[in-house]
Amino acid sequence: MARLKEMYQSEIVDAMMKKFGYKNIMEVPKLDKIVINMGVGEAKDNAKVLDSAVRDLEIISGQKAVLTKAKKSVANFKIREGMAIGCKVTLRGEKMYEFADRLINLALPRVRDFRGVNPNAFDGRGNYALGIKEQLIFPEIEYDKVDKVRGMDVIFVTTAKTDEEARELLTLFNMPFAK
Repeated sequence: MARLKEMYQSEIVDAMMKKFGYKNIMEVPKLDKIVINMGVGEAKDNAKVLDSAVRDLEIISGQKAVLTKAKKSVANFKIREGMAIGCKVTLRGEKMYEFADRLINLALPRVRDFRGVNPNAFDGRGNYALGIKEQLIFPEIEYDKVDKVRGMDVIFVTTAKTDEEARELLTLFNMPFAK
């Protein structure tokens, strides 16, 4: 499972040093962390919905999820400050590389009508955001136990300074960018 990490340490570092002309190995951008966020809007009415979202996220990531709370009260959405409205997981180290491997090689090819991920979803500082419409694409999720299809955001945080460096790094990790 740590195939991506081993690949990073040899092939990817060499390829990045050649392409961008880095003088030192420490200049080469690397994957810092992966944050998986699941916003659960209907949690304001039903607390059990949030529990099932947390369970799904923990199964997918293999790590305990943290509840996210509303920062502001919004009357139109009937949300009060401090109300639990979502959950997130921050992956680092081994678990991060394992999740990236599963996402790129197992989950994304299972998306219906998949033509690649958006190559323009970089934030200008070398981080990449990816939206997933349903949690069913992950093989760990059992279809019969899903109460509702939910989406999630997956953010790849890198140490790259520019989007071009980050795009090259994720391409070397075999991220299937759309042409």
